[in-house]
Amino acid sequence: MFRRLLKITFIVIAIMAMTTIASYHVIKNKARPFIYTSVDSLPTMKVGLMLGTSPYLGNQYFKNRIDAAVLLFLCGKIKYILVSGDNHVEGYDETTAMKKALLIRGIPDSCIVLDYAGFRTLDSIIRCKEVFGQDECTIISQEFHNERALFIAHRYGLRAIAFNAENVSKNYGFKTSLREYFARVKCVIDLYLLNTQPHFLGEKINLIQ
Repeated sequence: MFRRLLKITFIVIAIMAMTTIASYHVIKNKARPFIYTSVDSLPTMKVGLMLGTSPYLGNQYFKNRIDAAVLLFLCGKIKYILVSGDNHVEGYDETTAMKKALLIRGIPDSCIVLDYAGFRTLDSIIRCKEVFGQDECTIISQEFHNERALFIAHRYGLRAIAFNAENVSKNYGFKTSLREYFARVKCVIDLYLLNTQPHFLGEKINLIQ
């Protein structure tokens, strides 16, 4: 009985490991043709969708995404910045913090559109299309995040490309890099097994002309 249980445990662990590795690399390979690191080669889009992250404790992910969005705007690669973040907990508001950072950097208020219901990447992507009425956009985040966001976007018919914000050091981003493996498994399950939908959709918001 013990040997049988041990064998079953080993098989389950092996399947989980293979699934995790396969999900990671499938998403990476699918996204590769649509990711840009050079501003010069990046196609022009009306909307840049900046994905949220914590604005607190000197978060380098936050700072680098702001830098990337400002760069694309000033270079004329995007006309609007759709800021999509999480603010469902009192005292925690990614969206407003990102807007303030953009305003400080000289982005006009009229060119910043806020999505307060971007609770996670899937919500941000689907709401960009279904709520804010966009058929295409440039996603702005770090490379690992862009890959997963593109995978979701193309699954839901959003013609998206992505621009990589500067990444963080390996030591700083170790936990995030490890967590990304599991996030990609959940992403595949959400898209192909559960058909997961955003927490909120609602009527279209016509703020981008």
